[in-house]
Amino acid sequence: MAGPSMPQPLLVALLLLGFLLLIHVPYAAPQSFIGINYGDIADNLPPPASTARLLKSTTIGKVRLYRTDPAVVAAFAGTSISLLLGAANADIPSFASSPSAAAAWVAAHLPSSSSPAVNGISVGNEVLYSGDAALISQLVPALQNIYDALPANSGIKVSTVNAMDVLASSDPPSSGAFKPELSAALDPLLAFLSKTGSPFLVNPYPYFAYQDDPRPDTLAFCLFQPNAGRPDAGSGLTYTSMFDAQVDAVRAALDAKGYKDVEVVVAETGWPHSGGADEAGASVENARAFVSNLVSHLRSMVGTPRMPGKSVDTYLFAVYDEDLKPGKASEKSFGLFQTTLTETYPTGLMRNGTAGLAPAPAPTVRPASPPPAIPQVTPVQPQPSAASAATAPPRHVRSAAELPRTISALHVSACFLFMSLLV
Repeated sequence: MAGPSMPQPLLVALLLLGFLLLIHVPYAAPQSFIGINYGDIADNLPPPASTARLLKSTTIGKVRLYRTDPAVVAAFAGTSISLLLGAANADIPSFASSPSAAAAWVAAHLPSSSSPAVNGISVGNEVLYSGDAALISQLVPALQNIYDALPANSGIKVSTVNAMDVLASSDPPSSGAFKPELSAALDPLLAFLSKTGSPFLVNPYPYFAYQDDPRPDTLAFCLFQPNAGRPDAGSGLTYTSMFDAQVDAVRAALDAKGYKDVEVVVAETGWPHSGGADEAGASVENARAFVSNLVSHLRSMVGTPRMPGKSVDTYLFAVYDEDLKPGKASEKSFGLFQTTLTETYPTGLMRNGTAGLAPAPAPTVRPASPPPAIPQVTPVQPQPSAASAATAPPRHVRSAAELPRTISALHVSACFLFMSLLV
């Protein structure tokens, strides 16, 4: 026998309220698990204050800096965006040999107030991948001296960024293992991270995996698009995205070393929106698909098959294109935003659904250009002969929109209607 039916006015109110919640509530506040890289190898970038204002208008919660310019740090004061400060590879020898040099760097670069917040310091970029034996041997002493120079109970984590090349095996993900020849440097690094509660920072780039295997099914796997999935016989898990597979391979390698307590953080990942004729898959369509689908994946809080129920902290690459970067055309083309403070392509990061940020009245900021027309997201299927393997991952970033989302009068009315019908 059917139960009593719900009164029609109440049903309508519930449907209306659910719809309004869906369109008004999500993603109004910064999301701590979504960050972005702020590179500066360019000669046409907006002032730091304009970039900080742009990112404040998005749901991006963290920014990674490669060079810690005090002016850039100061620009993020009052934005609710936390910073991952960066020290260059060239700083490592002095930090390692001189605790006073490390203390001087911390004093000069750590904000004197609580805003902007600093969540971590990254000392060096892909040092273990550099092949510089002297620099590699100095890495952990440099990390230790920087850590010792921090204010007591600061909560700031100290780590270093690693390339995926530190892995000897990553396919299937459960076989993830570090290269044995890196043990002399890697074992002390992992011990330091475990002791200090700091994360293992890594740069997984599905784009480069696709470059090595430019087949249509690989493209779908890399872009979070529907695919048959790839079973991992070692774990019994099935993977439907290259990103999850790469992250879980790192997790498996850490677990195999006995460091289940060391968190994995994605320091860089992205997809170029343009590239040379020999760079398979570098297009606006594929960049948009990768970034927007990754953002949706992170917001779902599904996690990875090996680490379900929690999104891995991820820094997108990058805020702007970097026209002075060396290398292939794609290396200059990872920017989520244009220097006119508009999105390069829709990513879902803007708070008010716009394509960019109106410029401030300051004379140093040029008026924003209208966003370019974006073709429908249909992945470009390059010919396999165009593939070329890439070895060193690049760095890139992205953007967002303006003004926090406010609750509309209609939304409030629906809430009151809903409550009145329940009493």
